[in-house]
Amino acid sequence: MAAPALLHKFRLWPRTLRARLFVILLAGLTIAHAMSFTVLFFERYMAAKSVMFNNLENDVATSIAILDRLPAAERVSWLDRLGRNSYSFILGRGIAGNSTLDTRSAEIASKIQAAIGARYQAEVESIPGRSRHLQAHLTLSDGAPLTIDLHPAGVMPLADWLPYVLIAQVGLLVLCSWLAMHQAIRPLGNLARAADTLDPNRNTPRLSETGPKEVAHAATAFNAMRDRIAQYLQERVQILAAISHDLQTPITRMKLRAEMAEDSVERDKLIRDLGEIERLVKEGVAYARSAHGNDEKASRIDLASFTESLAYDYQDTGKAVTVGKVSGGAIVTRPNALRRILTNLIDNALKFGGSAEIEVQRLTAETVLITVLDRGPGIPDNQLAEVLKPFFRLEQSRNRDTGGTGLGLAIAQQLAAAIGASLTLRNRDGGGLAAEIAIHS
Repeated sequence: MAAPALLHKFRLWPRTLRARLFVILLAGLTIAHAMSFTVLFFERYMAAKSVMFNNLENDVATSIAILDRLPAAERVSWLDRLGRNSYSFILGRGIAGNSTLDTRSAEIASKIQAAIGARYQAEVESIPGRSRHLQAHLTLSDGAPLTIDLHPAGVMPLADWLPYVLIAQVGLLVLCSWLAMHQAIRPLGNLARAADTLDPNRNTPRLSETGPKEVAHAATAFNAMRDRIAQYLQERVQILAAISHDLQTPITRMKLRAEMAEDSVERDKLIRDLGEIERLVKEGVAYARSAHGNDEKASRIDLASFTESLAYDYQDTGKAVTVGKVSGGAIVTRPNALRRILTNLIDNALKFGGSAEIEVQRLTAETVLITVLDRGPGIPDNQLAEVLKPFFRLEQSRNRDTGGTGLGLAIAQQLAAAIGASLTLRNRDGGGLAAEIAIHS
């Protein structure tokens, strides 16, 4: 089983690409750093070991030659001069030890024997104790016994500053790895955000086409795709507008001819069908054009006056539309698009609830919430998102018999997105529907 798959199985493998690349790069650099440090440390150890053996050979040979030529009475005064950190000389047989030596002790014994030559026969023994302790017993020319007491150094002591350097190096590896991942993943994050906010009909910033060659190429391709989508949408609007214009004249002629025909049940059905066709054509064009609601310039409006004016227009025609609590103040938005959104929502509330109430509430300094309330049958919770799609109608109360085309809420939702707002539907406690428009100025 591969390492990533094994780590993923035990939930140790990170889920994000940034974290995975960071772990891989940091692990690789850390292992390489550890290997380099190990090689350098081993090379330093071998060099120090070679120097120690060479010094041991030269110093021991010289010291024994000096002691051998000195009168017996003067040898004691020379012992401290000839001794070193790792070895010293004892006049006498020293301590009895074990003649069985391990590999390193045998290597030291061979170096001592090579240093003193064939003139002196040294017997090296291991002395029991915590640390490595050796004694080499030999006899000088006058028959006096001499012992070389050795305490071979173990692993070379590390400098006090070395751990801090290692910690600094590891920190540098972590920082460089993080910066590398940040530079590598940031273009993907920018591309993902640009894709999430992709709306050719809104004036959103284009993806920056600077940076490395591959990143710039991907950004250029994304912007070109966005331009093509915007062009396709524009062509769709133009086609629907042309179809609407071309259909208006024959539909009008057919309605006139039908109205001049003799009264009959078939004549009335034909007039109703022509009216339905005309309404579908107009609604379809309105939905296509709603995607381009940003053509209108934004202006500052007073929400209290705006909603009261809208309610009065309905009241003048005998519709039950009222204005509830209003605490919105003024806001900068596209008034015609907002009026069309509220009109569709109010018409929907009147159609299925018989009445509508408008409330305005300022949530923050930049956000205003406009709510259209009704006491109709509401919408099943699992279909609240579906009714915002074009040509979607509920199977029960909200069907074609009520005169709907399934585009009213879709147009409102699309216009809301075009003016930088969001439309949300929710069922009210006690029955009815609340359509909330959150406008961000």
